[in-house]
Amino acid sequence: MKNAKWIGFLLLLSAAFLPSCRQADNSGKVTEICNVSYDPTRELYAEYGRVFEKHWLEKTGEVITVEDTHAGSGAQSRAVRDGGKEADVVTLALAFDIDDIAMERNGRPGLLSPDWQKNFPNNSCPYISTIVIMVRKGNPKNIRGWDDLAKEGVQVVTPNPKTSGGARWNYLAVWGYALDKELADLGGIDAVKDPANAERVETAEKSAYEFTKKVFANCVAQGMPTGARDATDDFVKRGHGDAFLAWENEAILSQQMGNGEFEIVVPEISIKCEPPVAIVDAVVDRRGSREIATEYLSYLYQPEGQEVIARNHYRPIDPDVMEKNRSQFPDVRFFTVDDVFGGWIAAQRKHFNSDGLFDQMLTEISGKQ
Repeated sequence: MKNAKWIGFLLLLSAAFLPSCRQADNSGKVTEICNVSYDPTRELYAEYGRVFEKHWLEKTGEVITVEDTHAGSGAQSRAVRDGGKEADVVTLALAFDIDDIAMERNGRPGLLSPDWQKNFPNNSCPYISTIVIMVRKGNPKNIRGWDDLAKEGVQVVTPNPKTSGGARWNYLAVWGYALDKELADLGGIDAVKDPANAERVETAEKSAYEFTKKVFANCVAQGMPTGARDATDDFVKRGHGDAFLAWENEAILSQQMGNGEFEIVVPEISIKCEPPVAIVDAVVDRRGSREIATEYLSYLYQPEGQEVIARNHYRPIDPDVMEKNRSQFPDVRFFTVDDVFGGWIAAQRKHFNSDGLFDQMLTEISGKQ
C-alpha cells in the first residue's frame, strides 16, 4: 500500500457516488447526456465517456459531455423509476432492473418500452462478465471453489442481494453451482431444462437452498454492504473477510493494483452475467437527446467501444476483440439466468422479492445466531 499507484486505487475505491447527472436543459441544443450505471462500471464508463465525446466531435463537430452516476444497480433503478435521477441511458447490472423502469404503475406507463431489449444487439448486452472468488495472498483459508465458501468460520464478503444487482448474480452463481453438483449424474445443470427431470430437479433445489444458505450465513456474519464497490472497498481497503464474491472485472483490477496482495480463484462453473443497456425513452424524447443517446449505446458495440470494454476487464462480445484479449479471461463453464431460473422476472419473484427464498434464508440465519 506504500505504492502511489495502489494508494490512488484505494482513493478511487473509497470515493462515494459520482455527481448526479445534470438536469435537462430545454433552452437550447442538447450538449450533454446522463448515464445512470451500477457500481463496478466507474472506470469503464469514465474511459468510454472520453472516447465517445471524441467520436461525437469527429463525427458531428459538436462538443458534448457525458456524465455518469454509479451506485447499487437496484438503487439506481429505483432512483430513475421514481424520478430521483434523470437518465438519458441506463447501463445496469441486470435486465430486471431495467424492466422495473419500464413497468406500468397505477395506470402510468413506464419510462421506456417493455421490449427495450430488442433495441440493440445481443439482447442489449454489449459485454458479459462472470462471478469469481477473490482471496488474500497465499490463500490462507485454502479456498478452491464454491464448496469452501460454505465452511464454518470462512468470512465471505458480498454486497446485499436486496440492494445490489451484482449480489443477485453472486447468489444465483452459488445456487447454480449447487444444482450442477446435485444433478451431476444427469449431466449437471443442463438437466433442469428437461421436464422429465422435474422430480430430481425439485430435490436438487432443496439441496441448493441449504447450500446457498450456508454460504450466505457466512456473508451475514461478515456484514453485507449495499453495493458492489462498497464490498470491494471492504475486502481490499479495510481488510475484511477471507473471500470476496466479485465481478470478474473488479477482481482483475484489484489484483493488478494490489501488488500481489490478492489472488483470484476462478470456479469451474459460474454464471454468465449479462449486464444490459437501454435508452430511457421518456427522458430523451422530452430533452431531444435521442440521437446522442442512441449513438452512445450503439458505439459500445463498435470495435473501439469493445476495446474499451476489454481494457476494463469485461468480456467483449465482438469475437475478434475477444480473441485479441483472451489471455486475461480464463475458460469458465457458464450457465444463464434464462436457462436455469426462467429469466430475471421469475428469478426475482422466487428468490429476491419480499418473502422470497432469500428472505426466508435471512430469517433462518438470524434465528440460529
